[in-house]
Order: sequence, then structure tokens, then C-alpha cells
Amino acid sequence: MDLLTLRSNKGARHRKRRVGRGNGSGVGTYSGRGMNGQNARSGGKRRPGFEGGQTSFIQRMPKLRGFKNPNGKRYQVVNISDLDTFNNGETVNKDSLLKKNLIGKKTGLVKVLGNGKLEKELTVNVDAVSKSAEEKIAKAGGKVTLNKLAEKKEDIPSKE
Repeated sequence: MDLLTLRSNKGARHRKRRVGRGNGSGVGTYSGRGMNGQNARSGGKRRPGFEGGQTSFIQRMPKLRGFKNPNGKRYQVVNISDLDTFNNGETVNKDSLLKKNLIGKKTGLVKVLGNGKLEKELTVNVDAVSKSAEEKIAKAGGKVTLNKLAEKKEDIPSKE
């Protein structure tokens, strides 16, 4: 096969219409540019995002980068050292954490992290627990139960 024998498929290429070649061509006079104005002139196009001199949307946008994952989970974090403020044998859940101002809102997800020491036997009922926190709670004689809603989406039955 030579380069001379290569051809496009039939109908793949279209002949461009040559504008501005007189009125007899069917595309004369204004040549598809409309009547006089900035866009009718050569080089008269404005840059993308130009809004007639008004401060453009791109410049008005806050300079924050990145994005927020709409499917991501945002946890309210509580450390093991914070749980040490509870009494021995007490149950730790969202209500009790909210009463002690350890979390900001009851509706959000709560995760316990393993920063600090725990010397009290507690029953912890939250949405998520780190491995180190779970080990420290078990070592102190407590136990961890996780809320069902915080588990993976596959576990929640769909409405099909």
C-alpha cells in the first residue's frame, strides 16, 4: 500500500464553501458575517469568556481549586482521648457525644480515631472506628458496635 492509494471513506470529507467570492457564488456581499459591526471585521472576534467589558465570570469566581465529591462521606472525628471523659461502663453514641460538645451535629457521621489513651470500659456505638481505636477500646474492656446506615451502599437495598 502506498500513500498515493490512501483515500478517505466516501462522505467523510466535505468541500468547504468558499465565502466572499462575489454575489454570483451565492455567498457574497456580507459572506455570512451579517451586517457591519465588530464581528463583521477581520480579527473582530472577542476572546472566549469576554462579557463586554464587565468583569467576567472566570474572574468573579473564588480562587478555590479542587472539587467536593458528591458521593464522599464526611465524618465528624472523635479521638480516644475524648472518650476518656466518659464514666466507666457508659454507652457512647451520637447523643452523648453531642451533650459533651465533642461533635457539632447529630445528623452527621461520626468516626472514632485512635489518638490518645483509654482506661475506661465503654460501649461505643458510632458510624466508623479506626483499627487502632477498636483495639484500644477492646483492650480497655469495652466493645464497639457500628450503625448500619454508615455501611457500604451495596448493603442498603435498592427500590427496584
